[in-house]
Amino acid sequence: MNQLALKHHPDKVPEDQREDAEIMFKRVTQAYEILRDDDQRAMYDKHGMAAFEGGGSGMGEAMDVNDILAQMFGMGMGGMPGMGGMGGMGGHGGPRRPRRGPDEEAKYSVTLEDLYKGKTVKFAAEKSVICGNCKGSGGKDKVKPQQCDRCKGHGMVETLRQMGPGLVARDMAPCDRCQGSGNYFKEKDRCKKCKGKRTVTETKPLEIYIPRGAYQGDRIVLEGEADQHPDQTPGNIVFILAEEPHDIFNRVGNDLSADLEVTLAESLCGFSRVVLTHLDGRGIHINHPRGKILRPGQVLKVEGEGMPLKRGDEKGDLYLVVKVKFPEDGWIQDEAAYKSLTKLLPSPGPEIKAEEVDDVEYDDDADIDEVRSTRYLALIACALLTRPQMGANSGDPRYGDGWEEDDDDDAGAQAQCAQQ
Repeated sequence: MNQLALKHHPDKVPEDQREDAEIMFKRVTQAYEILRDDDQRAMYDKHGMAAFEGGGSGMGEAMDVNDILAQMFGMGMGGMPGMGGMGGMGGHGGPRRPRRGPDEEAKYSVTLEDLYKGKTVKFAAEKSVICGNCKGSGGKDKVKPQQCDRCKGHGMVETLRQMGPGLVARDMAPCDRCQGSGNYFKEKDRCKKCKGKRTVTETKPLEIYIPRGAYQGDRIVLEGEADQHPDQTPGNIVFILAEEPHDIFNRVGNDLSADLEVTLAESLCGFSRVVLTHLDGRGIHINHPRGKILRPGQVLKVEGEGMPLKRGDEKGDLYLVVKVKFPEDGWIQDEAAYKSLTKLLPSPGPEIKAEEVDDVEYDDDADIDEVRSTRYLALIACALLTRPQMGANSGDPRYGDGWEEDDDDDAGAQAQCAQQ
């Protein structure tokens, strides 16, 4: 590094080369500052030069001195005194150290039964692998490649990235001629299997295990099973679990809930039966004694019948929400049966007395939610009608001077709003 700084110091070069030397000297100084500071070097490892130019994503992971200088200057460090084994100056940078390839993510739909019991899934996947015939070189055996004349053997080329109006940043990208290898083969010298592409498509059997109690959004990782690329460590295949809706159960954390449908007779007189089939196929049996009335909306808690926890043998709880199924209209036709039923059921409360009584008609199938929705919209309209105007009292002629002007209709509407 010192040798480079001395070589490009503006005071050490002829005057006609001073302008170029100043640019190179600044780049060497910047590289030195990055390498000597652990935090800056970590930023460079993660984002490349974009981290220091206000750019976006960087060049990858774990770059060395040769990577930094190659990206900043388009050259390697080999050939310099005391810097042997790192490639040559002026276009003989040699192979770059392997970088990790990208991860491949995909959603994987799972049923609640799968998440309850756990599941092993076997499948075949097509992926790119290093060509076994040429070992990823892209050429025939004993044929030497030619150095790529576009990237000068570095495998990377400098690109310009538009950052904004009149603002351009330098970036580095794999050479599209040699696919980042720094070398290429003539067509007659290319590997017959991969046609010089260095990788081939292969079908590989894979297997994933979905553990009991896994959650929506959990990630199942197959390490190193993503597409292979020359000079890179393969990334991972990542499956993100997506839980499918269930017809019977709802899941909240480690707990489950379901409807418990009972007849009117069962709600009044008790019952003993299987009320539902669990996610593992077991029947859940409930004994509800006589004398304890089940009411609509009542919740029964069954401990230990929820989802299994990921670790250990414990489970969450199952909550059963009572739904009473009332008989259809006209289910009793016999007058004597009505009288018997009336005697069995609790008698009505005391009669309500009033000086004046009206017989009214009614709708026996009204929707209270519709009424609430209409009233809610009316309240919103009233709030908008009586709100102060934006920009009021600001002196701006585009806006009002306070509250909205009230005409006769608005005054009537606001009076109605006050009665809501």
